Amino acid sequence: MITALLIIHGILAMFLVGAITHQALGLFWPRRPGQANFVARMRVANSQGYVNAILTLYCIVFVIGSFLYPTYRVFVRPPLQDLQLTYAIGLFEVKENFAAICLALLPSYWYFWKKAPEFPVTRRALTAILFCTIWYNFIAGHILNNVRGFT
Repeated sequence: MITALLIIHGILAMFLVGAITHQALGLFWPRRPGQANFVARMRVANSQGYVNAILTLYCIVFVIGSFLYPTYRVFVRPPLQDLQLTYAIGLFEVKENFAAICLALLPSYWYFWKKAPEFPVTRRALTAILFCTIWYNFIAGHILNNVRGFT
């Protein structure tokens, strides 16, 4: 059960990374006329169309991660402490704090994307914060799973 949830958590996190990456590319590096290569086609995404998907995926990934957290705390972290792998523990501590901060940030992210389009700088800042946090959390979770996965 826990292993299946961890796999689902990872797959949904990968979808979340894809959605926030498409949104950020469309927002910060839009496609110019005449560009037709693979990267240019990826940048043509409608940035506003990803807001609801990002909100939904973030909440689902957060809830599944919250359900998995006690297993991490009881079965994964103690061996990491015994092996003195403080970098792995630190990566995860920062990951959980960033995830909680961004969860609190989601209502303002939704508001500035859906209800207040006249604030493009705020919209860009919130998207950049989410982009960096989601990518960091994805990479940190992947590293921790490689160091000591659920067995």
